[in-house]
Amino acid sequence: MQLYLIRHGIAAERGPAYPDDGARPLTEQGQGRIRAEARALRRVDPGIGHVVTSPLLRARQTAKLLAEGLDPRPPVVDCAALGPDGTPAEVRAALGAYGADAAVALVGHEPNLSELAAALTGGTVRLGFKKGAICRIDLDTLRPARPGALRWFIPPKLLRLLGSPR
Repeated sequence: MQLYLIRHGIAAERGPAYPDDGARPLTEQGQGRIRAEARALRRVDPGIGHVVTSPLLRARQTAKLLAEGLDPRPPVVDCAALGPDGTPAEVRAALGAYGADAAVALVGHEPNLSELAAALTGGTVRLGFKKGAICRIDLDTLRPARPGALRWFIPPKLLRLLGSPR
């Protein structure tokens, strides 16, 4: 299984305009950056077949923009395990719905994505996902006893350079 861990894009600030953290949308800048990053992802590693996202608005918007930038366009599915209260074990369980050869993008939040990456690779170092960062982890199995391999980690600034029009 090929997993792509993706942190959501830049969202509106918390505050009186968005008292519900789950309802904070991506900013215009955040949307533009995610579109560029989707172009980069299509160039770097095409073939994502599924996009699974946290149910929070900013993650769902990120997932939708990523899916729109891929060809063919994969379906986008909500997964509560990718929300702020989710655990790596819950994400592993949710991934059981996909085949061993699946390529799945997971859109979520920090510090959850760093914890998930460490749990999937058997590592102890957190990657520190900036908004829009993406990593790829390959797994032979979803069992925790067999760690996956971190294939690459690309920060958002480099992704945007890769996704800029040529």
